[in-house]
Amino acid sequence: MKLINAGLGRTGTTSLQVALEQLGYGPCYHMFDIVGSEERLAQWESIVVDGKQPDWASVLDGFSSIVDGPPSLHYAQIMKAFPEAKVVLTVRDAEGWYRSTRDTLYQFVVRNRATPPEPGTREARVFRMINALMWDGLLGGRFEDEAYAMNVYRRYNQEVIETVDAERLLVYDVKQGWGPLCGFLGIEVPDREFPHVNTTASMRERVQNFGDGPPAPEGLDRPGARPAASPG
Repeated sequence: MKLINAGLGRTGTTSLQVALEQLGYGPCYHMFDIVGSEERLAQWESIVVDGKQPDWASVLDGFSSIVDGPPSLHYAQIMKAFPEAKVVLTVRDAEGWYRSTRDTLYQFVVRNRATPPEPGTREARVFRMINALMWDGLLGGRFEDEAYAMNVYRRYNQEVIETVDAERLLVYDVKQGWGPLCGFLGIEVPDREFPHVNTTASMRERVQNFGDGPPAPEGLDRPGARPAASPG
């Protein structure tokens, strides 16, 4: 494990994933890898819902980097398991994060509360896990309180900054492009445009279609690309 992303969803995590894989830091573990795998979904149900302490080397075996939730919210444990790994905190302005999250990921919550999926289905299991981790967990069931949710977002980011040693951490907005990321990793800037994927519109469509097995997310070009409707 070379790199851990501690940023919350809708902070450019999928763009970072694609960028890392283009830089040779792949395969990169993402929520897409969890919702598309019975084994990984069961692992994270055990971690998040049942509170079991995992063997992180086993959970993340075969991956060189990780982005997005639920791993990002376990960054402190994972960085202890991989002391040589660097940490990237993807950020954006709090208002933009809230709007994007409300218009995409939170729609999965709205739909499942209005029309609960059949117990035991993949959608029901993912909803239960993400609800325990994020909506009722980190956000205390108060996401619809905009000011409260934005304060939680800011506090979370500050906690990461205070937890991770400064020389090990990059606070990064994907709008900055290759420069800061490559400088932090000590590698040359590639001769290609920085990937920007998973727009609000495209992500909202994938969330809406989650139960139907939608196509892989835009910009994921490595073999074995996974289902796109990550609700976390």
